[in-house]
Amino acid sequence: MSDIQNGNVNTFTPVEANSPEVDPVVAAFQAGSLIVYPTEAVMGIGCDPDNEAAVNALLEIKQRPVEKGVILIAANYSQLLPYVNDNAIRPDRRTDIFSSWPGPNTWLLPKSSSAPVWLTGKHSKIAVRVTNHPVVVELCNKLGKPLVSTSANLTGQPPAITTEEAKAVFADSVFYVEGEVGGATKPSTIRDGDTAEVIRA
Repeated sequence: MSDIQNGNVNTFTPVEANSPEVDPVVAAFQAGSLIVYPTEAVMGIGCDPDNEAAVNALLEIKQRPVEKGVILIAANYSQLLPYVNDNAIRPDRRTDIFSSWPGPNTWLLPKSSSAPVWLTGKHSKIAVRVTNHPVVVELCNKLGKPLVSTSANLTGQPPAITTEEAKAVFADSVFYVEGEVGGATKPSTIRDGDTAEVIRA
């Protein structure tokens, strides 16, 4: 059981950034804090994809095995290029993939040689999405990179739909980005970039 279920997560402490030169969310992100933010359908919780300790803390909260991999959410495709082997994407699939963005569509694409194993798990592909949610677009642009994205809830519990619901679960153990979820009625569709097979409808 994760410590957060007892209201006591001490792996990361949200950063207090009082200096006007430091944006609090950037400081929290760089310090390895977990960040809760609105997405297309639910509140998401994520972190710096290149911070192994932060990703492991997120996986512990979610009780999610690292072997399953995680989703990256970005403001634009360029932010995903360090993690995706763009040259390995099938030419006949590129139009379908890129025309579906920005939007609530997650694709499994060939991972780059530098994509960390804590993002891809046992898979040869990485799950990525270019969002059209304005809060997340602004957040990723501010951070200059994608976010790990998973629903803001404990395993087996329904995802939070509002910041208030997320705070009831995570209290002050994470950093919150205020905003409302988008109009989607369910989490993003996940499809295989090679076959277009729907992995999650």
